[in-house]
Amino acid sequence: MEPALGRKAEHSTKTQEVETWLTGQMLIAMPAMLDPRFEKTVVLMCSHGPEGAMGLVINRLFGELNFRGLLNQFDIAMPPDLQERHVYYGGPVEPVRGFVLHSADFVRESTTIISPTLHLTATVEILQALADNQGPRQSLLVLGYAGWAPGQLEAEIQSNGWLNAPADLSIIFDEQTENKWSRALATLGVSPTMLSTDVGHA
Repeated sequence: MEPALGRKAEHSTKTQEVETWLTGQMLIAMPAMLDPRFEKTVVLMCSHGPEGAMGLVINRLFGELNFRGLLNQFDIAMPPDLQERHVYYGGPVEPVRGFVLHSADFVRESTTIISPTLHLTATVEILQALADNQGPRQSLLVLGYAGWAPGQLEAEIQSNGWLNAPADLSIIFDEQTENKWSRALATLGVSPTMLSTDVGHA
């Protein structure tokens, strides 16, 4: 599915459907999540509406690729004092497509506003800005994304595959990747030891 970025989800008049629109929230994989690509993942939802959903996994690294390697791929000039950073695996769809999830202090014409505190830009311009230390204050480099067809994400939530929680910037932009899943659960007052495959979802 092509991500529906730059468009606002048209909320249904049915309250039960409106409550499922999760743009700007975190999805947290439950033990019932059988897809190994999403086991113990945290996904930041960039778009969710009647046309489907699109999100970025924020707690898995993209193999051995780092910021310098990514800049090399795009032939972007690097300063001698380049600040190294991780590159994340955003999901199984279009794994060579790049995104920068970032704080709201950086806005360009191509920027998508996910929420008042979270923006998304997918251009070479922002990579150059980051290389030159002129980019947003907080950012996450991501390759690939997770996409859901209409109704698919709702079905996975009903099947106890996901919990959802408000976005926590201290988790999203923290590069301590290994504990993001447990920290995201903790925002709901949930410990991994409390979970089982038959626990209800929020």
